[in-house]
Amino acid sequence: MKSKTNKVIILYSLATLFVVVMYHTVTQHFVTEQSISIYSFTKDIIFVVITTLLLKIILSKNEEINIRNFNKLKKINEAIRESNDKYDIVAKATSDTIWDWKLEEDHFSWNKGIESVFGYSQDNVTVDSNWWFDKIHPEDSIKMSVRLYSFIEQKTEKWQDQYRFKCADNTYKYVLDRAFLLKDKNGKAIRMIGAIQDITKQKEEENRLKLLETVIIQSKDSIIITEPKSEQSKIPNIIYINPAFSAMSGYTSHEIIGKSPDLFKSLNSDDDALNQLFKAIKQKKECQIETILLSKIKKEYWVRLSMVPIFNSEKELSHWVSILRDITLEKKQEKEKEQLIRELTQNNKDLKQFSYITSHNLRAPLSNLTGLLQLLEETPIHDAELQEILHGFSQSTQLLNDTVSDLVKVITIKDKPSIIKENVNLEEIFHYVFQQLETMIADQNPLIELNFNANTLYTHKPYLESIFLNLVSNALKYKSEKRKLQLKITSQKVKNTTVILIQDNGIGIDLIRNKDKIFGLYQRFHLYPDSKGLGLYLVKSQVEIMGGTIEIESEIDKGTTLKLTFKNSK
Repeated sequence: MKSKTNKVIILYSLATLFVVVMYHTVTQHFVTEQSISIYSFTKDIIFVVITTLLLKIILSKNEEINIRNFNKLKKINEAIRESNDKYDIVAKATSDTIWDWKLEEDHFSWNKGIESVFGYSQDNVTVDSNWWFDKIHPEDSIKMSVRLYSFIEQKTEKWQDQYRFKCADNTYKYVLDRAFLLKDKNGKAIRMIGAIQDITKQKEEENRLKLLETVIIQSKDSIIITEPKSEQSKIPNIIYINPAFSAMSGYTSHEIIGKSPDLFKSLNSDDDALNQLFKAIKQKKECQIETILLSKIKKEYWVRLSMVPIFNSEKELSHWVSILRDITLEKKQEKEKEQLIRELTQNNKDLKQFSYITSHNLRAPLSNLTGLLQLLEETPIHDAELQEILHGFSQSTQLLNDTVSDLVKVITIKDKPSIIKENVNLEEIFHYVFQQLETMIADQNPLIELNFNANTLYTHKPYLESIFLNLVSNALKYKSEKRKLQLKITSQKVKNTTVILIQDNGIGIDLIRNKDKIFGLYQRFHLYPDSKGLGLYLVKSQVEIMGGTIEIESEIDKGTTLKLTFKNSK
């Protein structure tokens, strides 16, 4: 700076001296007196010296002012640079997007956060406020705009709002926008500077917590949240209960917050269950127990309690969450069920004993009575009335004997806890059945069609023979007099089962009236003299003992189809 001043002074001195010398050189031709010329030259030299000194003083003063201004500007620039550095560091540390809005010019500027947070490059961002408002979610835009311009009109200094801001990939992020307003000396708003913070995760967590809170409040199950630590032999103190627990226990929130759930214990509480609970608390493990608790009005009730430890991100126990369900009614029904099972078991034993007594103790007297009646038949009786009485008595005795025999068959089937199974050839079984019914088949001469796509079955052979014997004899017995009897028997595998169909075109059964009692004991659907109503009952009992099912389809005067289904697995 000084070198420039000295150069200016030297140049000025040389220039003025040159002018003075040239001036006097030219004027010597016109001035006659030498003294006047020397005097004029001396005067000009003094003027040059004085002006040079004045110039030096002025330039020196100006130089000092410039130096002071330069230093001042340098300090200001350094302060601005330091401020910008701090601004950039803070922006990076907080991941905020900083914006600067000059209101009068409607000029907007963004820092690098607009790219790092929202994905917009500086080329994609325009400098007016319209770009900003266009990126605000339509559902938030009007509400946010009203609040913002209302804030500017009120001219308060600080403003903040939450809204959704559109990213470059067309997704939206929840943001918290905070700004302050700059005003001129007249109080007019001229500028806003703000920082946008991405709060998407916090908002999602907030929404999740609100949802959980709603679930907890609306839950019909009682929920207790307790502290992580507890005193010796005590459940941790309560910090929260939901409305369902208040309804169940009778305690309000302010009555039990800060207290241990031990106050709910009853004299009849299960000590083993409580010890299990204390052990789980000590080991910080989940636990489920059933015990009796005491309500505020000293009423006992059963609960199923699940206590779960909750750990924070540092894997430290933060609290316990307990879910309690009132199972008093369930326990009552369970006791009633147990009592009913005991009564039914005893009744079943009594009925079985009665059946044995009925079937076995009556057989000997019936045999004796039958023998005596046979002897009487060989004895000549001349009294017609007495002969008629004996004939009726003989028929009643035979009917009673048949009934007892049927009862013995039923008891024999029902009383077998297990049966021996083997691989059975279905075609051979049916040929055996046809041989047993050879006389009936010869009389009826039916058309019989056999089609065994599945010819083997793992089952109990004697029962299967009895089942087919009953069903085929029924088809022969209840044939239609209007047409020739057709009997079709098929078998096939369906998934893991074998399905056997026995179809006839006989007189059929009215299932609309008799569907619920079709397989009942002593249910007769035709007035045939030899119909006892026992066959289908025995068939169903045998099929179920073998692990199968039986279904029937029938229509009067069209025929009957019986469907037997057995599992293939051994």
